[in-house]
Amino acid sequence: MLEVGQKAPNFSLPSSEGGKFSLADAKGKWLVLYFYPKDDTPGCTTEACNFRDSIKDYAAVNALIYGVSIDSLESHAKFIKKHSLNFPLLADTDKKVVEIYGVWKEKSMYGRKFLGIERTTFVIDGEGKIAKIFPKVSVTDHHKAVLDFIKQSS
Repeated sequence: MLEVGQKAPNFSLPSSEGGKFSLADAKGKWLVLYFYPKDDTPGCTTEACNFRDSIKDYAAVNALIYGVSIDSLESHAKFIKKHSLNFPLLADTDKKVVEIYGVWKEKSMYGRKFLGIERTTFVIDGEGKIAKIFPKVSVTDHHKAVLDFIKQSS
């Protein structure tokens, strides 16, 4: 399990903006790396739209926002277009990054067990260290808690 203070595991994933994104691309900035279960589902849409609506506040504290799920770039493109998202989504279709970050877990719904992403946000500082982990995120006001943490830590 990853812990606050340790170096964030590096990765390279296809980005909805084209090309690939890796941690080095965020050097010198705060990085909000939020893992979410599925494009265009109720909780994931609320979370994404809250980040979308507060993007200027994040820019003001030199923070980038990246969403990560196992959905394809095509799915991400539809999600971005439908909800006018103004930050990139990363496609971890082979599930390597969700496993490295420890968010690919056994979940249970209606008595049925399955593997999926446990909604988790990592705040990574400009040197690539994990500054904060928000596990088992509740989407209501989560974007505010993340922003408040960055403001207090800057």
